[in-house]
Amino acid sequence: MPYGIELSFNDKAEIFQLPVMPGSLEISEAISSKTYDIVGLREINVIKNLKLSQYGFSSLFPAQRYPFVTVQILLQPIEYVRFIVKWMESAQPIRFIFISDRYNINTLASIESFDWKEVAGGAGDIDYNIKLKMYVPYTAQKVEISSQNPSAAGVTTTAAPARPDETQQPKTYTLVAGDTLWAVAKQFLGNGARWPEIQRLNDITDAEIKRLQIGRVLKLP
Repeated sequence: MPYGIELSFNDKAEIFQLPVMPGSLEISEAISSKTYDIVGLREINVIKNLKLSQYGFSSLFPAQRYPFVTVQILLQPIEYVRFIVKWMESAQPIRFIFISDRYNINTLASIESFDWKEVAGGAGDIDYNIKLKMYVPYTAQKVEISSQNPSAAGVTTTAAPARPDETQQPKTYTLVAGDTLWAVAKQFLGNGARWPEIQRLNDITDAEIKRLQIGRVLKLP
């Protein structure tokens, strides 16, 4: 991907590139500073941490291969919408990658909003607006206080399980456009040469290998 935007979920188990690049990418950077009035002193400004970056763009999911489409594999417009809505419903971050000749962005992000509509005229194109926010994995801390003497020094702190990141090892995988058994084996088994194991496990004939059905659910070794 020499130039473009890629969105993926679950460590690239589901992935697509934007078929039409947006005219602009809006990036918001801010610092959470706060102003205080102190008696006897002038107003002071306390500079705090940098807020999480936010990204926004608008573009088109085309129903046909227009001259300005930049990807080889073009999905139906509603398929892009279904991916994004599914990712939002999962309450998990996605991976946002933007590559250009000037700078790159590669970060986990939450989908803050996604608005879409079918373009008038019946062509089937879908216009959309999407806003993302940088996501930083964190681990919550659980504080346990003794019920016998809450004011005593017997306070212990234990680490709660970390919030799940983008990597989840599935036992099944749903094929998307452009998938091959070699690529699936490489991604989930760590070695593309293990693709025959997936073939045997799912009773895939040699004739089906070159024409894998999009949406088919594969069992993984």
